[in-house]
Amino acid sequence: MGKKRAKKVKKAWRNISSEEFEDFNEKTTRDANSGGSLASAPSDSLFVLDKSTDVPVKRKIEKKREKVLRFESILQKNPFVKPVESSTLKDSKKKKKTVDLAKSQDSSKDKDKKGPESGKFDIWDTQSTVNFKGKKKGKPSQIPAIEVEPQGCSFNPEDESHKDSLAQAVAEEMKKIYKKELEPEPIPLTVPGEPVTEDDPFIPSLSFAWLEVPSVNFPCSIFLVAIFYLLYFLKRKEKRITTVEKNKRIRRKEQEKASAEAKKIEELSKEIDSIPDLLKEIAEEDEEKQKRHLRRMVAKEERLKSGPPRLGKRKFEPAPTQVLLTEEITGSLRKLKACYTLARDRFKSLEKRGILVPSMKRSRLA
Repeated sequence: MGKKRAKKVKKAWRNISSEEFEDFNEKTTRDANSGGSLASAPSDSLFVLDKSTDVPVKRKIEKKREKVLRFESILQKNPFVKPVESSTLKDSKKKKKTVDLAKSQDSSKDKDKKGPESGKFDIWDTQSTVNFKGKKKGKPSQIPAIEVEPQGCSFNPEDESHKDSLAQAVAEEMKKIYKKELEPEPIPLTVPGEPVTEDDPFIPSLSFAWLEVPSVNFPCSIFLVAIFYLLYFLKRKEKRITTVEKNKRIRRKEQEKASAEAKKIEELSKEIDSIPDLLKEIAEEDEEKQKRHLRRMVAKEERLKSGPPRLGKRKFEPAPTQVLLTEEITGSLRKLKACYTLARDRFKSLEKRGILVPSMKRSRLA
């Protein structure tokens, strides 16, 4: 019989360590991930000899120039941004002069070759390359340069036309008078007044005896009232809400919610039914807008005919109508009274057409 051994004891071959195999596997995986083992790589791929001897040493300024700023990097990304030309070009004027001289010489040579017919061009040519710069013309005003006065303003008018023109002139003058009368009065710069003295009868009547409380100290009474209200609210107990009341409130909220949803559905159905009416209303509104627009355009044209656009801070004031009185009508040009209003009439016409800015009438001081 051999020696008895314990059951837990293992054989020697089971206790061999596997660290070497694990290290080898780790090394191979690491080399495969990094691109190959360094031992098997050739020396030319690992090391490179620097044979350049004439490379100058970089200065600090050159190193700073190589740095790309943030705005430069942003501009480099954008292909539409063109590089700015440097402004340190000294020979630019000389180059321009030489180029201009060369062009002038070439043009003179071409003229000599072509002769006097070089400046001519075909009148009937449809595809002409000659560009004529036309004058800019302003829009013609709707107000005529010379307005024809009514028949009643002539030197020998008829009775009816003269009366009509007189009535028109009187109406214009009365309109100005009424406008001045109906204007609000301006605020005066100074208001007349008298100094108030102690003997004034109105001052003793202003007594503040109603504020005096004879028997009670005012701040103390406020403090007592505040304490009373605090004690009252502290003693007051809130009623406990029972489950029945809670259920009633929940049911009421649900009913209100359901009724609100039903109302919304009814409103939607009504709106859907009223679509044709809405379309009719929209069409009517569009027609009204068009009519209003036409009315505004017509009113604008009439306004432009009657007066010029607002150019300055003053409005245009038309000149009064020049009508002869019944006593001044003689029936002949020889007996007609002289009237120096030609320059004023032309000046008003220029203002009315919007050529001149309306100005204030200035009186000459003698």
